[in-house]
Amino acid sequence: MKTLIKSLLLFAFLGCFVACNNSAKSSEDNASQTTTNDTSNEKTGQAFIKDEGGTPNALQLAMQSEDHTTLVTAVQAAGVENALVNVGPLTVFAPNNTAFNKIDEATLNDLLKPENKGKLALILTNHVAPSNFPVEMLKKNAEKNRKLYMASGEYVEVTQQDGDLYVGGTKIIATVNVSNGWVHIIEDVILPKN
Repeated sequence: MKTLIKSLLLFAFLGCFVACNNSAKSSEDNASQTTTNDTSNEKTGQAFIKDEGGTPNALQLAMQSEDHTTLVTAVQAAGVENALVNVGPLTVFAPNNTAFNKIDEATLNDLLKPENKGKLALILTNHVAPSNFPVEMLKKNAEKNRKLYMASGEYVEVTQQDGDLYVGGTKIIATVNVSNGWVHIIEDVILPKN
């Protein structure tokens, strides 16, 4: 009889031990899952690394410019921040606020909606050439009638007229060298043909 009682007590103890361990493991798993969910909502990637004092990359330059607030808003709405900070070299043709103001306000607001994120990303990547194109290289491309391959998969024409450079039909009004390539400020938004 004593052996039976001891066996029952041992069985009850083991049952409690296993149940407590499973409960603790479940709590740890829930805490781990909560932490994972919390961090998955955070923005990650090179675009979100703080860099104090270094030469700005293309995105940092746009974020520091009062003339490119609409571009920054569009980049963030499309979720393409990391594309503008990669090591490069890359060349960004950055429409200023005046360029975006030429687009119908209703159309622009529609593009900034979450359901149009893909369409907006296509338009924005149509402003990025995954190569190094300083002004002199753009002039050579214009002279040789070469088109630029853009990250959108489309090609845009580079032309020169009266000493001014045009890309995709819009005039380049300023150029800045950044840590990951070049930023050419343009007067219009370059819309993809397709």
